[in-house]
Amino acid sequence: MKKAFILIISLLLSIPTFAGSLAKELQVFELYLGTWQADFAVPKGQPAMQDVSKWERALNGTAIRTLHSINEGMYGGESLIFWDKTKQSLVFYYFTTAGFYTQGTMEVLPNGAFVAYEDVTGNKDGITKVKSTSQFVDGVFIVSTQYLKNGEWTTPESRSYQRSDKLVKFK
Repeated sequence: MKKAFILIISLLLSIPTFAGSLAKELQVFELYLGTWQADFAVPKGQPAMQDVSKWERALNGTAIRTLHSINEGMYGGESLIFWDKTKQSLVFYYFTTAGFYTQGTMEVLPNGAFVAYEDVTGNKDGITKVKSTSQFVDGVFIVSTQYLKNGEWTTPESRSYQRSDKLVKFK
């Protein structure tokens, strides 16, 4: 009886636990999991702009799901990031409440930062590509983004996201 008990315990301990694990290609995003908030710098007299973003493990750890909303649902989006075995690359799709979507790839840099390259479909403002660099610095999630709009790249915009207990909201 004692030997059977020890055998069962040994077998249980040798079974990998998947409850919170991420695919090895996605482990770079472990620090980003959770909810974040950025308050945008806006010109004087303009309404405040706040982005709330949630990063979570999805599809048994084979994907990362992100949700975000600006000003409690004025605008928002959802994406899935996953490892594409055929392309041997991190790939993502992003869908928005504004009716356009993007698809892209991500490049992980040696310092753990990552660069996302997006092709935009259906944007009414003339944006056809997006490039963003994200990094985790001293507990802050910093994102620098620029847009190819009407054939010209915009000046990069930077936002700093802090941990938050707010909820992503859609209307």
